[in-house]
Amino acid sequence: MSVILPTTQGESVEIRPSKIIAVGLNYLEHIKESGSVNVQNFTDEIPVEPVLFPKTPNVLIGPGDPVVLPDFIDKYGFKECRTDYEAELAIIIKDRIKNVAEGEALSHVLGFTCFNDISQRNLQRTDKSGWFRGKSLDTFGPIGPVIVSPEEVGDPQSLDICCRLNGKVVQKSNTQHMIFSIPYLISFISANFTMEPGDIIITGTPSGVGPIEDGDQLEVEIENIGILSNPVRSE
Repeated sequence: MSVILPTTQGESVEIRPSKIIAVGLNYLEHIKESGSVNVQNFTDEIPVEPVLFPKTPNVLIGPGDPVVLPDFIDKYGFKECRTDYEAELAIIIKDRIKNVAEGEALSHVLGFTCFNDISQRNLQRTDKSGWFRGKSLDTFGPIGPVIVSPEEVGDPQSLDICCRLNGKVVQKSNTQHMIFSIPYLISFISANFTMEPGDIIITGTPSGVGPIEDGDQLEVEIENIGILSNPVRSE
């Protein structure tokens, strides 16, 4: 799967990642709401190293495309069916990297953009394999609206980030509150996995995550990047 996004220079870039590496539990305030999220391995302990999990490329959709709530979930008969929004800053990798030093990390970034890490909580809670399926259903990765270069974004560790649900602000924070910094994440992840051009790292979500339903309108806004807007539809 791929998504075509414009850059701030007016070009269009096809983003076709071989992998999407997500970082969990990277904002302290989000960790504190572990009880309300209630999924396995989500506790109130501060991680000693980045918590990584995959999202598969089939999740990707662009600005304006609908997040689709799949009907097969209803067949499980969950007492309370919950799928959540999660506003995040995304990093798009520029070139093939392995074992990158923190001091060189940002030189390997093509650009930054907004991401919505849609998460099916019931599957996260019940699947014996963990978070994999609940994070990787079709359309569960809106991205955009534009790719902003490291030179243009300013300090990526000082960007306001928020999420709006039907026009109401439900998440509001700043990337300075990340537990693990962006250069550290790139270095750590590249030590574990060879990163290819177009691969995506999503850097965690602040507090305020909550459920979505058919007819909702989601907006992720990050300072110096813009607004990623997507409707929610039942299959």
